Amino acid sequence: MCYLGLEISIWPMVVPYTVTLWAAASSSKSQGFLLIGTLFLLPIILTYTGWSYWVFRGKVRPHSLYH
Repeated sequence: MCYLGLEISIWPMVVPYTVTLWAAASSSKSQGFLLIGTLFLLPIILTYTGWSYWVFRGKVRPHSLYH
């Protein structure tokens, strides 16, 4: 909550009273490149994570703790 209050109090300044959020942002081309990369890689990462959870489901019992 402290970070949220700090963020609200200095919005839109990234560095208080020096740099605005829009001045600190990268160019539109860079953001578009990252968006395309994210749209391509995020489904792959989520699919792999889901598959790994599916493969290892039921392998650990609730009372079999690691000692």
